[in-house]
Amino acid sequence: MFKTSYPESEILERIKVVADRINKDMEGKNPIFLAVLNGSFIFAADLMRMLTIPCEISFVKLASYQGTMSTGKIKEVIGINEDLTGRTVIIVEDIVESGLTMKRMIDSLGTRNPESIHICTLLLKPEKLKVKLDIEYTVMEIPNDFIVGYGLDYDQQGRNLRDIYTLVED
Repeated sequence: MFKTSYPESEILERIKVVADRINKDMEGKNPIFLAVLNGSFIFAADLMRMLTIPCEISFVKLASYQGTMSTGKIKEVIGINEDLTGRTVIIVEDIVESGLTMKRMIDSLGTRNPESIHICTLLLKPEKLKVKLDIEYTVMEIPNDFIVGYGLDYDQQGRNLRDIYTLVED
């Protein structure tokens, strides 16, 4: 059973606030957004349409989930083909929980000599963080619940739902 936690209209309003901050902070730059698949594809699309600065987007795929539980094993599935030397990189993630996936990605990107790396996440579960991260752009902080919709899945289902739903225990 799932209940609606965040309707699409509220999600889009909050993304607009973050997009406006990015537009201001990145003025005069040409950042490359690295959207982490599969979960961030809807968020990344909506965010990109709200940006007014020159920018690029690419996609990377990491895997660490199975069902509702993290496997704890993070493996890069699709890498980055772009030259990141001297670039401003903004990672676009659907959700940051433990932060381990994000930390691994930042460490990996750091070897490619970017000028700077920034994190933009749709959702953050602050009480689940296991590593210290500087997350500059957070659309929403949420409790430690299992959620689905707006790109997030339950065993690959529910990504197409417009709203974000929370799993409700029976």
